[in-house]
Amino acid sequence: MDLQSLFKFPIIQGPMAGGSCTPELIAAVSNAGGLGSLPASLLSPDAMRGQAAKVRQLTDRPFQINLFVLKTPQPSREEVARAAELMRPIWESLGWTELPVPSQWCQDFEAQFNTLIELRPAAASFTFDILTATQVERLHDAGIFVMGTVTTVEEALAWEEVGADAVIASGVEAGGHRGTFIGAQEDATLSARVLWPKVARAVEIPVIAAGGIMTGIDINEALAAGAKAVQMGTAFLVCDESGISPEYKLRLINAGDTPTRLTRAFSGRYARGLENRFMKQLEEVEKQLPAYPVQNALTTPIRAAAAAKGETELMSLWAGAEVRRARAMPAAKLMQTLVAEMRTE
Repeated sequence: MDLQSLFKFPIIQGPMAGGSCTPELIAAVSNAGGLGSLPASLLSPDAMRGQAAKVRQLTDRPFQINLFVLKTPQPSREEVARAAELMRPIWESLGWTELPVPSQWCQDFEAQFNTLIELRPAAASFTFDILTATQVERLHDAGIFVMGTVTTVEEALAWEEVGADAVIASGVEAGGHRGTFIGAQEDATLSARVLWPKVARAVEIPVIAAGGIMTGIDINEALAAGAKAVQMGTAFLVCDESGISPEYKLRLINAGDTPTRLTRAFSGRYARGLENRFMKQLEEVEKQLPAYPVQNALTTPIRAAAAAKGETELMSLWAGAEVRRARAMPAAKLMQTLVAEMRTE
């Protein structure tokens, strides 16, 4: 299988975890000639099966499943207690007397990986770390096209070495979590338009461009820089079918002068979102907070409580640096608009 067989138009909807990528959104993108993406990093194997089945009810076109490559952590009680203390001003503002400790820190990656192979989507992408050559071979044996997320040339070469079919080169402008897995996350600072051609020159496999892509003109720029396709997250986050809360969507649509920036306060891994009170309050201590997925699990009840109240200042408002250019419309219409812009430039 090659990359071009996955779509009619070289547009991949970014896999954004946390409920934003509904089966309706994923299917709408695939039905319109792009490649829809099911983010499964936070899903149990049964939930993965259920979501994939819903997507398949809505489209017979290819779609991909994304996973975070993770080892299940075992933080000490002291580490958890210290993190809770650092976040005390946040959870006390919700009227809580303590921060609830989750029953699990993350899903079991091995179980998710086995379920992914069982589900046999047309493609799969991976973020946060790299697979082994043996794992890539297992995916290939199941007929799955393999894509690795990278933020540096070194990471792209590593994915090519283990047998990936393509790499997703994600510039620092991209919304949500950074996929850095070699070296310090703080050092992976290449902007999208610098990263794309560097990666395209370094590897033989196809490059998928990500970061700051909002229009058909942006897509043409990425293709001219050596990419074979693009992955767009924030652009689809404001679509009608997106599963984010109405309050979150309004913040994105009306982003105005609100800056986006990278923070590790929410999850313990650097991620880009609209700046809000949560980010500002924890800015001085964010480097002391535990790494993903421990911090992510600890802040989940805070973010859920905030979402239930429509309190966006305590929610993770993931968004790319170009959020101001996002256009709210049905996903099929956005796909048509992007294709028309690519053709008329």
